[in-house]
Amino acid sequence: MWKKYIDINAVREIRVRNTVFFGVGAIAKIDFIIEKLKERGIGNVLVVTGHNAYKATGAWDYVAAAMKKHGMGYEIYDQVTPNPTADQVDEAVALGRQNKAGAVIGIGGGSPLDAGKSAAILLKNSQYNARDLYTFKFEPTEALPFVAINLTHGTGSEVNRFAVVTIPETNYKPAIACDCIYPLYSIDDPALATGLSFRQTCYVSIDAVNHVVEAATSRIANPLSITLARQTIDAVNEYLPKVMEDPKNLEARYFLMYAAMLGGVAFDNSLLHYTHALEHPLSALKPELSHGLGLAMLLPAVLQNIYPVSGKVLVYIFESAIPGFKGEPEEAHKFAVRVERWLKKMGAPEKLHDDGYQESDIDNLVSLAFNTPSLESLIGLAPTTSSCEAVAEIYRNSLYPMDKGKEDD
Repeated sequence: MWKKYIDINAVREIRVRNTVFFGVGAIAKIDFIIEKLKERGIGNVLVVTGHNAYKATGAWDYVAAAMKKHGMGYEIYDQVTPNPTADQVDEAVALGRQNKAGAVIGIGGGSPLDAGKSAAILLKNSQYNARDLYTFKFEPTEALPFVAINLTHGTGSEVNRFAVVTIPETNYKPAIACDCIYPLYSIDDPALATGLSFRQTCYVSIDAVNHVVEAATSRIANPLSITLARQTIDAVNEYLPKVMEDPKNLEARYFLMYAAMLGGVAFDNSLLHYTHALEHPLSALKPELSHGLGLAMLLPAVLQNIYPVSGKVLVYIFESAIPGFKGEPEEAHKFAVRVERWLKKMGAPEKLHDDGYQESDIDNLVSLAFNTPSLESLIGLAPTTSSCEAVAEIYRNSLYPMDKGKEDD
């Protein structure tokens, strides 16, 4: 049993912080949220979002109506791209300062929410810019109130204290963790996610899976993160195929969004390690790479690395998707292959070579993994001994399929 691997004498923080309005129709709660912002004396807000989804999903119709009803002024920064940059954050902040924004509303998936959280910090700390924030030149303790309207089911950003932004000139993609950017309120409305494409649906769900795999196996894992991990993988295994068959299936979208929320709480508690730390260099070098796809390409090799010491936990959390394992070290390769097949079944068959990465890229990727601010500390949370050689092996084993087509691998 995995429980014997929990050190009951290790005191852990267990975090469950903010209010989430969850369910079909939850977007209507934006009226209540804007009213509460007005009661705080806030007269103007900065809206941070991407180019189109905030309108295409219908979310903006509700937000605009609530702002008009309560006399809330606003400016919209709608230039956030996947893998947002420090420059985008600074542009949003400049708009917010011009508008004298007293709060920030992020609308979108992880990228707009992370950019919005970053803007909320910098609008409260006007002497700094985004590069200062993401190179850790100061430790934020204050931010403007932040509201998250989530449009995907993968990020978990609507329930935690994390944000990620890329610094283009260095190819650094650091992560920050600040208590001051827990959202004041969040909205998780499954109806807003029904327009996600097949690939987006797959990749955001795999992001949620990786959140919980890493949280459940990190050096600071606690029973809550392990329990949430199993529930998350159970839900993705059951409901992702249903959404792939019918993108408008609201019950399936509901439980995928719930799984992603659980994932956000899980890694808020026990953090992340190899897969996210190694993916950030991939999408820093190629911003067009979907974060979730990068994670999917790395996950089997990461599991092969950690299975010898985390096998009991992995067998427990993956039981519904990958049954029949005991958690013994000699099963590591076979388990990794089975997960690779499962990812292919879920809609992510690609490996790094398919996306243009070569053996010759590995040294640079390893260097970025260890030199990007914050990533080395994540690598250090992996349950196995971390080194440049171990990281290089994970990248190398992710270039091509581990599955050679033999059922007894």
